[in-house]
Amino acid sequence: MKVLVGLGNPGAEYAHTPHNLGFQAIDVLAEKLDVTWKFEKRFNTLAAKALRKGETLWLLKPQTYMNRSGESVGPFLKYYGATASDLLVLSDDCDLPQGRLRIRPAGSAGGHNGLKSIIASIGTEAFARIRLGAGRTPGERRGLVDFVLHRYSEAEAAEAKNTATRAADAVECWLDYGISEAQNRYNAVRPTKKEEML
Repeated sequence: MKVLVGLGNPGAEYAHTPHNLGFQAIDVLAEKLDVTWKFEKRFNTLAAKALRKGETLWLLKPQTYMNRSGESVGPFLKYYGATASDLLVLSDDCDLPQGRLRIRPAGSAGGHNGLKSIIASIGTEAFARIRLGAGRTPGERRGLVDFVLHRYSEAEAAEAKNTATRAADAVECWLDYGISEAQNRYNAVRPTKKEEML
């Protein structure tokens, strides 16, 4: 079993903002897997279950706010007997340019409150994550909070869609070939010719 978690904030007002890139990527994956979201009240999360190549996948979108994501993820893992090695989390990263992905097998929260909450809840940093570039430039005048919660322009929305789609592809690579291959293929600045052919 694998548990795939997209991070974001619930509510229409946050839907088209950089902080919801994790939600956006997991939505792309849900569409590819042809699954339907269902609200799981006991975990305060939207959840979708899929069977892929004989393996059970759970997709989650915690309906807490970002800084309390662990309140959904920790109890869900415990209930289903999953461990940190079964977990993959998708989140935004303001320090990465748009279109970039950073896949890692473990690591600190790096200032991301959603990751910080999950680490506190499950008691370890040893879980895979894919960080999606939100593209905050050095000259950005908005503060961090204003930037991650601003609504996309048309151009930004198109780039975010591409980033989310690429992240969903990276999840499937991780499932099929493991973390090292996913890093090799998707941590590059842009898709390689090899990646485009796969």
